[in-house]
Amino acid sequence: MPLLPTRQISLASTHTTIEDLQAIFTGTFLAAIGVTVLSKAGLVTGGVVGVALLVHQLTGFSFGLFFAAVNLPFYILAVRKKGWGFTIKTLGSVLLLSAFCEAIPSLVRFDSIDLIFASISGGLLAGVGLLILFRHNASLGGFNILCLYLQEAFGLRAGITQLTLDCLVLLLFAMTDSIHTALISLIATVILNLTLANNHRADRYTGKSAEQC
Repeated sequence: MPLLPTRQISLASTHTTIEDLQAIFTGTFLAAIGVTVLSKAGLVTGGVVGVALLVHQLTGFSFGLFFAAVNLPFYILAVRKKGWGFTIKTLGSVLLLSAFCEAIPSLVRFDSIDLIFASISGGLLAGVGLLILFRHNASLGGFNILCLYLQEAFGLRAGITQLTLDCLVLLLFAMTDSIHTALISLIATVILNLTLANNHRADRYTGKSAEQC
């Protein structure tokens, strides 16, 4: 099969605006389902999502509102290091996830859910959702922004860096809940971050959004 000229390869690997919008909707929707499953089981994951889940479970405060508010300081880093295109799409993703997480619990009800199943399925759904966002130059804010910056600037895998930070969140969760529940939550966190570490690598994926080209 003949090789495509370099310019054609570049054009073929560029995401259109419609593709980016579709990816943001799909990624946040999958991540929101994952967060809902974890929340219903009384579990958390890492990152700012995990912090928001922890606050919600301890105080009953709205996950969506807290998640949107706590992300605000990270947008400064996003604008400086990743540009306005990334920042705007990330802001949209955060607001959309917050809206989904407020709406989904009223649309889906769980009479009971196995903790291990919730941990595995919640971690996979959130991980795939994040992966879709990452590949379209977006994120869910918070630690995601920092991890993506470190990967691009220093070659540190986003999934591995995220896992380290997430473990700190789980340690805090263990101090406020129980070690048993925290260990089950760790399953979700590991699955989520391994999904990112194995599938979002600069040496394997070349797709870019228009503002990155």
